[in-house]
Amino acid sequence: MLSSDVVVVGAGMAGASVAAELSERLSVVVVEAAASGEEHSTGRSAAAFLPSYGGASVRALTRASRPLYEAMAAENGVPLLQPRPLLWLATDEPGEEAVSELTRTSPHLERLTSGQAHRLCPPLRADRVRSAALDRSAADVDVAGLHQTYFRMLRGRGATVLFNAPVRDIRRRGKGWSITAGEQVIHCAKVVNAAGAWADQVAGRADVPAIGIQPRRRTAFVSPTRYDGDISGLPLVVDACERWYVKPEAGLMLGSPADATEVSPGRPRPDELEIARALEAVDEATTLGLRSVQRAWAGLRNFVADHEPVVGAWSDHEGFYFLAGQGGYGIQMAPALARLAADIVAEGTPSRETADYGASAAGLRPDRLSVPL
Repeated sequence: MLSSDVVVVGAGMAGASVAAELSERLSVVVVEAAASGEEHSTGRSAAAFLPSYGGASVRALTRASRPLYEAMAAENGVPLLQPRPLLWLATDEPGEEAVSELTRTSPHLERLTSGQAHRLCPPLRADRVRSAALDRSAADVDVAGLHQTYFRMLRGRGATVLFNAPVRDIRRRGKGWSITAGEQVIHCAKVVNAAGAWADQVAGRADVPAIGIQPRRRTAFVSPTRYDGDISGLPLVVDACERWYVKPEAGLMLGSPADATEVSPGRPRPDELEIARALEAVDEATTLGLRSVQRAWAGLRNFVADHEPVVGAWSDHEGFYFLAGQGGYGIQMAPALARLAADIVAEGTPSRETADYGASAAGLRPDRLSVPL
């Protein structure tokens, strides 16, 4: 039998990051159903840091994460962000409207003419570009490096990590909790539910109301290109209506149809029809000549109704905290989101530092979603 101040359920990016932050001031046990923390969303990320992507809270937390990324990189001597501009592309009228909205919500974006967009990304078909906007602050993320950094932090601070330990039961025990994970029983004062697509199932085992997690499949693939030029310095190109995206990846092009099909929690399969649609759309907009798919996979993006993250406890269920609903933005905002969540779990309120991130702690609580029954 183990005991700790906090049990964190889930060892993906959300669980590892908040556990690392909490372990600086509390004793922590992390439990993970899988054999590693990279088996689901964390290991299937597009690995991009995009300050103009997502809702208001997501963008604020992403901006606040940049200095934290840089501080971790400086401490470990390994860069976690590598600059790669993001080009929002409009090829039709809905895309033009989307670019206008993007530049309204993210004033740092630069509007580009079709000629400027083509010079930045020569494979673009200039006659297909109706509007474009550039985010120079975007970057590639070393997802594995970030995840490993958090594991080094939490283990260095004495936290315990249990893999192959699915949560089978969570019960109130006085003012705390008794959790059965795998064959281990753990007593703790607080629980952090960072179980991703399984967050509602974990909440149900504790008799805590669900938050309405909606797992959505996102398909991705890598393909060789017939383009003659050097592709390594090309930007990430995203259709402004999020119908596809492409970016360089180890000499190939990584692409996605940006699908968002609601599925059950699990390990989704890539959608071949969606891949074919994306290949056709990329071919219409560029001269990359993507034809064959070398490898394809799918991951889960887990949303709640308003597509903003959920941080905190239901007002009638204090002691059981959610860190969930990060959608497709969990990696880019992980450092700031983890610090904010750790303050809420450990202290009940943001610190002066995390209050300045620009994301309202009250606005992230589960209570905003519905009234628990």
